[in-house]
Amino acid sequence: MIGDVDEDHRPGAEPPLADLLAAHLHGSLSDPALEGMNLLNELVSRFPEAVSFAAGRPFEEFYDLEDLHRHVRTFCAHLETELGQTPAQVVRTIFQYGRTKGFIHDLIARNLAVDEDISADPDAIVVTVGCQEAMYLVLRALRADERDVLLAVSPMYVGITGAARLVDMPVLGVSGGAHGVDLADLQATIDRARADGRRPRALYLVPDFSNPSGLSLPAATRHRLLELAEREDLLLLEDNPYGLFSLSDERLPTLKSLDTRRRVVYLGSFAKSCFPGARVGFVVADQLVWDGKSERGGYLADQLSKIKSMLTVNTPPFAQAAVGGRLLESGFSLSAANAAEKAVYRRNLRHLLDGLARRFPPGSGVSWNTPGGGFFVVLTVPFTVNDDLLERCARDHGVLWVPMHHFYDGRSGMNQLRLSCSSLNTEDIDRGLDRLSAFIADSGDRFR
Repeated sequence: MIGDVDEDHRPGAEPPLADLLAAHLHGSLSDPALEGMNLLNELVSRFPEAVSFAAGRPFEEFYDLEDLHRHVRTFCAHLETELGQTPAQVVRTIFQYGRTKGFIHDLIARNLAVDEDISADPDAIVVTVGCQEAMYLVLRALRADERDVLLAVSPMYVGITGAARLVDMPVLGVSGGAHGVDLADLQATIDRARADGRRPRALYLVPDFSNPSGLSLPAATRHRLLELAEREDLLLLEDNPYGLFSLSDERLPTLKSLDTRRRVVYLGSFAKSCFPGARVGFVVADQLVWDGKSERGGYLADQLSKIKSMLTVNTPPFAQAAVGGRLLESGFSLSAANAAEKAVYRRNLRHLLDGLARRFPPGSGVSWNTPGGGFFVVLTVPFTVNDDLLERCARDHGVLWVPMHHFYDGRSGMNQLRLSCSSLNTEDIDRGLDRLSAFIADSGDRFR
C-alpha cells in the first residue's frame, strides 16, 4: 500500500503493487448520494428500454447540429464588427486559452437585464464550466476554517452537497416547509449553529421550481428572506436553472433582482436554456472584498477567478462562443428563444399531473405535489423506497425514478420518489405511468 514501508522489498525483487485503501481517500468518495447516482447511471445502461422519469435533462427534439455552427459564426462576427477584432484575433480568441473569468460576461449581463431584471456589472461575473464549478468556487472561497458551515433548503440538490463535501464544509439542512423555505427553521438553525461555535456563511436554495421538490418561494417569502439575510449577515446562494419554465406567463422576481444589499450570489447555467453539452455556467458575485485595512480588494468574483485559475484555468472558448452566439441571436432573451421548449415543458408537466390523478384517485394511498413549473414532481407512496426497490422496478416494470432520500440526510424522504418529465413526450409519460402504477400496486401488495 502506498505510504507503508514494505520490509520484504529488496533490490531486484518485484516492486509492491500500488493498491490503495478507500479509508485513505477523501471522505466524499463514499458519500451515499454519489453511490446512488452511480447506480442510477448503471440502471440506465442495463435497462435501455425502461422509461426514465429519473433524468432532469432538457428536451432534445429541437437540437440541430447546424445551430452550433451558426451560433459560433454569429459570435465571431460579433468579435469583428462590434469589438473590432482582426480575423487573426478572432482565431486566437476561439482557439487559445482565454480570460479566466470568461469573455462572454458582457453578453450574460445583458441577458440578465432582459430576462431577469438583474443589473450586473460584467466584471462581477465569472463564466464557469457548468454551474457545478460555480458552486465549488463559491464554497471553496467561503470555507475559511472548520467553523464554517453551509445552510441548504432540504430536500437539497445533490450537486451542492457534493461540492460542500469536496471542500470539507458541513451542510445543515433547513426545512422547505410549504413556502419553499421555513424562515422560522432557518432562524433556529442559524441560532443553534452559532451557539455551537459554528459560523453559518450562506444559505443555498433554488427559489423557482426547486430540484428535487418542485417548490417555489412566494413573493412575500422572498422579501422576508432577504431581510433575514441582512439581519443575520448571511449570504444567499440563489441557483436558478428552471426559472424560465413556469406553467404560466407570470414570473416571480429573482432574489438577485430584489437584492439591494449585495446579499445574493447568483448561480446560473445555460444547460436548460441553451444546451447542456456546452457545459457553460456562471456566477454573479458582486460582493466587495476588503483587506481588513479599509482597502477595497475588488469583487468576490475576482477571488473566485483566482481559484478557477488553479482548477480549470478557463472555460472552453468554443463553448462560450456557441452560447454567446445564441445570446446574440435571441436579442439576449433566452425566455423568448425557448418559447417552443417552454410549451413542451408545460405540456409535459400538465400531462404528468393529469396522468397521476387518473391513475391514483383519492384513497389510493398515493399523493404528490403540484409545482407551478419546472421539471419535477415528488410522489409519496405507502411503502419504503430505496435503491434496491428502484433496481427491481427497472428490472420488473421497465421504469426509472429517483429515491428522494438521496436529497435529504439519509433519514427522510424514505417513502417518496422524484419524477422528471422534461425529456419525454406524452406517449412516453403515459407508458411510464402505466408501468409505475403497476409497480406501486405490486409493491403495495408486497409490503401490506
